[in-house]
Amino acid sequence: MSYKIIVDSCGELTDEMKASGFFETASLKIDVNGHHIIDDETFDQAEFLKLVAASPDSPKSSCPSPERYMEGYRCDADHVYAVTLSAELSGSYNSAVLGKNLYHEEYGSKDIHVFNSCSASVGETLIALKIAECEEKGMEFSQIIETVEAYIRGQHTYFVLETLDTLRKNGRLKGVKAVVATALNIKPVMGATPDGNICQLGQARGIKKALAKLSEEVIKDLKDSKDKVLAISHCNCRERAEYIRDTLMKAAEFKDSIILDTAGISSMYAADGGVIVVV
Repeated sequence: MSYKIIVDSCGELTDEMKASGFFETASLKIDVNGHHIIDDETFDQAEFLKLVAASPDSPKSSCPSPERYMEGYRCDADHVYAVTLSAELSGSYNSAVLGKNLYHEEYGSKDIHVFNSCSASVGETLIALKIAECEEKGMEFSQIIETVEAYIRGQHTYFVLETLDTLRKNGRLKGVKAVVATALNIKPVMGATPDGNICQLGQARGIKKALAKLSEEVIKDLKDSKDKVLAISHCNCRERAEYIRDTLMKAAEFKDSIILDTAGISSMYAADGGVIVVV
């Protein structure tokens, strides 16, 4: 059976994923101070961060259209999957589902499934890799869906950002009641709830202590690490990502680890200096 995996552009693809021919990106769009940016291979993180720093307003994003997803489903692959950022944070999931319905109305039956990652960034990356792993094992379509949905339920997302302004101004912190004292250099340690909302796990004074606190939270929740890939994305701060990777790999043994630069949407929300960890 042939397969195709469409990942919305909040999920970063590794070079190997891009070269394999099995993965495709459905680009979101970003508006910042009159500049319209497509989150695809042309995205320039350094230029984007300059635009954000110079803008009086927070950047805004828009998800891929249902028609974009429908066209992605229209291919020769027997099995087609879409992986979107959390449905609680974006309309990308609903758009992908509507695109599936439109495809079936226009072209007929086909094995298509849309996964709500309940995460973002490298969380989506790991889910896409899990789908490919199941396909390569020759699993049945229904079994792959069941296996990957279980994998999503067992996934944990953590992040530390220099600022929560973009998340807050775009209404992504609805359930977070804690007030962060920026004057005291207090950095919150954040995570994802099982349904894909954002929650605060703790806080620390200064970024180094916050990264250490994040690592503690990962270890506290970690189970069966030898079977898991440690995935980290960062926005213009590779040294922080490497610090977390090294700290965690000293504390536990992982199947593998990957570090990726945040793409457009992840850069928008992580902001300069943000780090995201998913296991």
